Amino acid sequence: MKFELWQIDKTKDKGLEEAIQKLTRRIRSFHPFSIKTIKSPGAKKRTAGIVKKKEGELLLSMLTPTDYLILLDEGGTMMHSRAFARQIERWSDLPTKRGIFVIGGAYGFSEEVYERANYKLSLSPMTFTHQLIRIIFIEQIYRAFTIIHNLPYHND
Repeated sequence: MKFELWQIDKTKDKGLEEAIQKLTRRIRSFHPFSIKTIKSPGAKKRTAGIVKKKEGELLLSMLTPTDYLILLDEGGTMMHSRAFARQIERWSDLPTKRGIFVIGGAYGFSEEVYERANYKLSLSPMTFTHQLIRIIFIEQIYRAFTIIHNLPYHND
């Protein structure tokens, strides 16, 4: 299974973007991985509910029926890094072609996206900006692969 991270809109901070690209290259040395940036349908003169619905429709239109959809969501399952590495291994063994992690927009996910999700993952009970959560999550993916490959990056 190839892993993809889908994010709404670009990473605006150049330093964060450089760190994301560096970690992405490292992840690719272990496993197929890519990042897809999805342009939000826009929030100008739209309510939060409408933006969430439009983003949801866009996300769902990009999925295939066999994609394994993993939402990064505050209501999802929390786990420590070693458990996440084991979960990455399990997902890697699934017969689907793509495992898609999604960081939602500023207003979260629509009900339709929640219904389509195969798994919900929480990184913390705290709230982070959508810009910052990108680097945090990508670092955890990299950490998971170093754990899987018994490399010294992760210290217990």
